[in-house]
Amino acid sequence: MISKNWLSKLSVISLILILVGLPVLAAGCGDGNGDPDPTETVKQPLKVGIMYPQTGAAASKGQPMAAGVLDAIKYVNEELDGVLGHEIQVVSRDNAYESSRATTIINEFISQNVLMFTTQASAMMTPVMNIANEAGLPGFTVFSSPNITQPAQHIYAQMPDYGDGWAIFAKYYMENVWQGTGKPKMALMLLNNPTGSGAKDAADKLAADLGIEIVDISTHTGTTSDETTALTTIASKNPDVIFISSTPAPTSVIIKNIRTLQANQANPRLTGITIGCGHASFTSEMIALAGAANANGVLGVFPTVSWGDNVAGMAKMTEYVNQYHPAYKDNMDYITAWAEGLLIAKILETAIQNTPGGAANLTPENVEKYGIQMLSNYDVSGLHGPVNYTPGDNRLSKAMRVFEVAGGAIIPKTDWINAVYIDYGFS
Repeated sequence: MISKNWLSKLSVISLILILVGLPVLAAGCGDGNGDPDPTETVKQPLKVGIMYPQTGAAASKGQPMAAGVLDAIKYVNEELDGVLGHEIQVVSRDNAYESSRATTIINEFISQNVLMFTTQASAMMTPVMNIANEAGLPGFTVFSSPNITQPAQHIYAQMPDYGDGWAIFAKYYMENVWQGTGKPKMALMLLNNPTGSGAKDAADKLAADLGIEIVDISTHTGTTSDETTALTTIASKNPDVIFISSTPAPTSVIIKNIRTLQANQANPRLTGITIGCGHASFTSEMIALAGAANANGVLGVFPTVSWGDNVAGMAKMTEYVNQYHPAYKDNMDYITAWAEGLLIAKILETAIQNTPGGAANLTPENVEKYGIQMLSNYDVSGLHGPVNYTPGDNRLSKAMRVFEVAGGAIIPKTDWINAVYIDYGFS
């Protein structure tokens, strides 16, 4: 029989063994030196590159767009626990809307082993896409021109391109505005980069079939302050409609110049014309710069919902813009870029779910093959048209609406219109 004295000694020994053993058990969760447990699954961050023009000629678009995409990723990381538990790690750079700087940035993205990248302007994707295509680095641009996605390689477009915008506007004009006889005469006023050339590509391809005569094409810079000379030449050709594919500031200059010429009784030939705008310029900033009275009646296309629309993602986006960037509350470019951030997260999530081996095997190639190319009916919280990958067509969303400026606000004139694929024959 064991005495009480022995039982007492045994209890003390057991306690000592437990206390001694605890560090050993704890060491089983690490290496005993405070380092992470090598057997524990580590949720590595997912590195992506994002470039935007926060300074330079397109800063008025780049600043709200930078705010929108970074706010969306902040929301994903902090409120949604990242992408399946993985933090999105952003390498973000200001390209100043300069091709040389964008080229430097894409090489930095590649050297930093990002999984994918985005730009927000076709003018900045154009000088870097060949480098990315050769490296097999997938990416997409928010605003796009047809030359970026055709032929389809590793670069995608978040939304319909400038050619789609021209085509949707032209069809709407013919079916709802034009009431004359014969062919309406259209003049094109284009920014001297892919924003402008994308619209021209579509006009070259489709105008004749739509029954539209292109009577003049002029180009301008992003810093133009007066297009009266070009408009005087255009006026001499008696156009029925002027289509502008540019950014907000130049578009506002052109609209103000048109209104001045219309008020000049000595030069009445622009009276009664229709003004149409591509989606790079059709924002509240354009109205503010042109003046609400001058902008009233201007038609335009845009690929997102409007602020205040009843869609699933509106409340959270509005909460963030109010809290962090209230100056951009009515700016539709913030919407495009907030959707850009959500789309980045969806691509990474889809890639993790479909890549054999999951997150541990993510590479740029797998992000494209198992992420981008497996997107199916992603609705981006209703903020723009559904996102689908169609083999051979690298435009991810195809839907736009036609709007009109009325009372200083941008009012939708149509429901969503899907932009049909236009084969430009680019090689």
